[in-house]
Amino acid sequence: MKVVIDAHIPAADACFGAFGTLERVPGREIGAAEVADADALIVRSVTQVNQALLANSRVGFVGTCTIGTDHVDQTFLEEQGIGFASAPGCNAGAVVDYVLSSLLTLAEREGWALRERSVGVLGVGNVGSRLLSRLKALGISVLACDPPRAEQEGAHGFTDLDELIARCDVLCLHTPLVASGAHATQHLLNAQRINELTPGSVLLNAGRGDCVDGLALRSRLAGQGDITAVLDVWEQEPAIDANLHDLATLATPHIAGHSLDGKLRGSWMIHQALAAHLGQPSSLGFDELCPPPALKRLTLEQALPVEDALRLCARAVYDVRRDHDTLHRQVRQSGMAKGFDHCRANYPLRREFATLEVQLKGAASVLIEPLSAAGFRVSVA
Repeated sequence: MKVVIDAHIPAADACFGAFGTLERVPGREIGAAEVADADALIVRSVTQVNQALLANSRVGFVGTCTIGTDHVDQTFLEEQGIGFASAPGCNAGAVVDYVLSSLLTLAEREGWALRERSVGVLGVGNVGSRLLSRLKALGISVLACDPPRAEQEGAHGFTDLDELIARCDVLCLHTPLVASGAHATQHLLNAQRINELTPGSVLLNAGRGDCVDGLALRSRLAGQGDITAVLDVWEQEPAIDANLHDLATLATPHIAGHSLDGKLRGSWMIHQALAAHLGQPSSLGFDELCPPPALKRLTLEQALPVEDALRLCARAVYDVRRDHDTLHRQVRQSGMAKGFDHCRANYPLRREFATLEVQLKGAASVLIEPLSAAGFRVSVA
């Protein structure tokens, strides 16, 4: 059995080596010639999986080690009888870490308190639901908008998008990309809605780039300049709008979910799916794939203001400013598209908040609730 796999998928040998021969190819270079004699294809979001790629191949299974699936033509796969699996929720924790790191950084830079803000979460799936839970546990006012869920489950607990925009001063997007239909999300934030954002508000997009009208957002930022944009996803990746990139307060190269833990979890989930597809047993446990974190424990011996403590612990694990600065540097050196892809292909080791134990001593024990709420493992000595 031959498995063609994106060269940047971690734990490839451990997860897929037992199934057959692996051929590693960079994701953007996987084409029809590379998969013609493959039996299985394992990708990430940078590879477009469709009829043009697979029509003349013998591929019988496609797995994407990602939450998103809009790069995969699932209708074509189903028509051809090709097995398919994705990894929903694999890196949801990492995306929530990214959001909290970003908001804590903005609060410090701009002089406001996160716990005094009202946050609207647009898209309450694997990521959005986890974000809502953490924000609520932190005592932050939150509203949720998810029209498909509201239609299926009832409107209770959900807010209309236009009301969300009117009532919230932080708007976090975590929607999938849906091109058409009653709940289409392409340019869900169009020019009208972007212009209705309250001055002083924050727009954070860690969902899909095409869910925001980039030209309209650029116009608002360049014109009034009265809102803040945090963008991890973009239209036309990797050749993203350079002007919009420069106007974003935090600009990162689609790496919100790029924790080692999330990547390994994605590989492991597709390993399980391929084993099931082939009717083979699997004894590989997720814990076997995860190395110990470089920083296992951090000790606080004095009480700090809550958001200072959150920033300190968050940055011990993940600091969004590094990714922002790296993208700017690589763009200057290599140009937009090459710089964007370089950052993704050479992304440094990153762990999740949950890998850090925060030990509290003495007066610092008052921080147990907010640090636990943020996702850290907390102990009191």
